[in-house]
Amino acid sequence: METKAISKKSIAATSAKKALPVFNESCIFDGYEPEQVMNETKKLRELITKRGTLEILIPLCCTTDPVRYIKFRKSMKGFSSKTLAARLKQLDKNGILERRAYNEIPPRVEYRLTRKGQELVDSVIGLLQWMRKWSRFD
Repeated sequence: METKAISKKSIAATSAKKALPVFNESCIFDGYEPEQVMNETKKLRELITKRGTLEILIPLCCTTDPVRYIKFRKSMKGFSSKTLAARLKQLDKNGILERRAYNEIPPRVEYRLTRKGQELVDSVIGLLQWMRKWSRFD
C-alpha cells in the first residue's frame, strides 16, 4: 500500500510541473478553468455520445423535409425500438428536434431539426470534417 501512495505522489508532482502547450493564442476559453469547461460540456457529451443520437441527427441534416419514425426504424439497423424512441424523446425534450404527431390511421409521426438542432448538427459536421482531415483509415 505504501508503494502505491508514493507512486501516486510522484506522478502528481511530475504532472504538476508539466504545462500543456498552447497551440492557438486566440483560444476562446482563455481565462476559464478546465474543470469549469468540462462541467459546462457535460450535458453536451451526455447527449451526443448516447447510442443512436448521431444516427438520428445526420439524416436530418441532409434534408429540410421532416423524417418519419418508420424511416428511422428502417435505416437504424441494430437499434431497438425502445432505444430509438428514448433517443427521439430526449432530443425532443432538449429542443434539438421538433416532433409532430398526426391524428391519422395508421399513426404518423414526423421529426425535423429545430434551429438549435441545426446548429448542433453544423458543429457535428465540423467535427466530422476535422476527423476526415486528420484521421488515417488504413
